[in-house]
Amino acid sequence: MKPVGLSASSRSQLSRLLRDNPPIVTPGGAAAVLDLTQAIAARKLAAWARAGWLVRLRRGAYVPVPIESESPDIALDDPWAVAAAMFEPCYIGGWSAAEHWGLTEQIFGSLCVMTTKRPRDRKPVLRKTRFELHTVPTTHFIGLKTVWRGGTRVRLSDPARTLIDMLADPALGGGIRHVAEMLASLLHDHPKEAAKLDDYAAKLGIGAVYKRLGYLLQRDHRDQSALIAVCLANLSAGYAKLDPGLPSDRLVTAWRVWVSASEMREANRPSLSVRRGG
Repeated sequence: MKPVGLSASSRSQLSRLLRDNPPIVTPGGAAAVLDLTQAIAARKLAAWARAGWLVRLRRGAYVPVPIESESPDIALDDPWAVAAAMFEPCYIGGWSAAEHWGLTEQIFGSLCVMTTKRPRDRKPVLRKTRFELHTVPTTHFIGLKTVWRGGTRVRLSDPARTLIDMLADPALGGGIRHVAEMLASLLHDHPKEAAKLDDYAAKLGIGAVYKRLGYLLQRDHRDQSALIAVCLANLSAGYAKLDPGLPSDRLVTAWRVWVSASEMREANRPSLSVRRGG
């Protein structure tokens, strides 16, 4: 439906509320802007949504309907800004940050958000945009850049930090094959960023990162001898799967990493000491 008419006072209030083009509108924000109690602000937002001027995303969160829209069934104007407003503290990471930095040409159909929140629904769909939420501790909020989307400040992981997240959890890059391709892109196109890999890995203290990184470097980038040596020096006890999402029945003892039989056939590197699982 098209928005219905408003009284002069209501139209003035709505105009004040939307003046700075907020990515989302909440009762708390409306109360502060309009000098109302939060309860009254909540009722006004609900009324404006019923009138077609706002669209409800979820309880207590709305987005404005563009004047030119023929239907309230609208897509989000800027999902990044919405994510920053709804899931803060958070940053854009994984495949979404990789797309931003040009590390991949792969097309992903959702926005990857790293947040301290622990939502019940980790894959919410809001106005035609699918978000994938991954919980991380506040200590992981390092290596972040800030970009402005309209008037909203949005944090995202820098190129090296993006790779570290994906090495910690290859699913954040669409699987280890894609992560390996993005590592190659980082080393080739962002050499200064690549120099940060060891620093971020050390600060996060995730043992599997050094194992996966060292394995991929020795397999594909043997010219990175200094970084390979760092990975070897920081190997932790125990073993990790190269990709937890794939079957793994071959142990590369040098890196304490389990890989699939097909991976070993493709890699076929005599310098990698391999033992069959079982």
